[in-house]
Amino acid sequence: MTSQGGSRTSLGNADAVIAADDADPARSFLKRVARLQAFWILGVLIVICLFFTVLAGDRFLSTGNFSLISQNVAVWAVLGVGMTFVIITSGIDLSVGSVLVFASVVSAKVMEAMGGAGPGVAAMGLIAAIVGGMAWGIVNGVLVAVAKVPALIVTLGTLSVALGLAQVLTGGIDIRSVPAELTDFSAYTKVLGIPGLPFVALVIVVLGGILLHKTRFGRYTYAIGSNEEAARRTGIKVTRHLVLVYALAGTLAGIGAILTLAQFGTTTIAGQSLTNLNVIAAVVIGGTSIFGGEGSVFGTVVGLFIPAVLQSGFVIIGVQPFWQGVAVGTVLIAAVYVDQSRRAAALRGARSRFGKRRKSHERNASEP
Repeated sequence: MTSQGGSRTSLGNADAVIAADDADPARSFLKRVARLQAFWILGVLIVICLFFTVLAGDRFLSTGNFSLISQNVAVWAVLGVGMTFVIITSGIDLSVGSVLVFASVVSAKVMEAMGGAGPGVAAMGLIAAIVGGMAWGIVNGVLVAVAKVPALIVTLGTLSVALGLAQVLTGGIDIRSVPAELTDFSAYTKVLGIPGLPFVALVIVVLGGILLHKTRFGRYTYAIGSNEEAARRTGIKVTRHLVLVYALAGTLAGIGAILTLAQFGTTTIAGQSLTNLNVIAAVVIGGTSIFGGEGSVFGTVVGLFIPAVLQSGFVIIGVQPFWQGVAVGTVLIAAVYVDQSRRAAALRGARSRFGKRRKSHERNASEP
């Protein structure tokens, strides 16, 4: 009798806890926030900032340093929005850095052919960069969604092809004929008090967040990443949607290309070797699951600041910049491990709650 009573008491307590969570929205919200990887990564970012503040003091906390970090994050943020969509669909795009280089070369070539100066020339350069990036995104999407080639293989191939074609077009020599309108926008223009490049990135991040979290396109993206076959059976045109997602990533790489031209005043053919790692790492670190079906633009933005702050902090305290790759790679592996552990714990928790509720129903059904 005591054993049976104790069992009933524990089941009753479990039901009470479950009911309390369901009845208290604030408590449920706080638990969901605490489970978000982006929440914990934000804490890691704060710890990193405190670490560099202790070592470097005012040099790290200076306005100039944070301005430099925001400039670096601007390009990565634009690429990161597209990468978030891709990874949520359970895909990957290793080619974003090379597509950015290719689009910047095409843009610079067009502007050079038009005289290299004037707002009209800059506008045509922007269009050329977007078209060049979108073209590679469509190629990736068609090969992944229509030809059914694994995304890892497709984008690894286009990484090499896009970079190779950029080198063929330029002979491996950077093009420096960038209109002053672009470089001035990066150096001097402020919108609502925000420097030009970070402002553009902020607009794209906001629009990307709305597209992902508030529209049918975003819901379909999550559905495909959660279960592609189930999404197809519910009427979602999975093939077309995947092509559009990769085209979006390519288009944003084209926009990132014009931002790099504005920032550096030249193409950066050899300067994007870590872009793929930094962007993918930022997206995964920010809580977007490599298994698909889960992620947020906010998490990506938080994750983006990890490599940017590390890069800036290492330079300030005199650590070789090569250690940035070591640090980012380590954080990436840790983030994937945490993601796997979190998913496994959530699955065990769901099974446990289901089992307790089933036992509770069976107990209630057996009572007179």
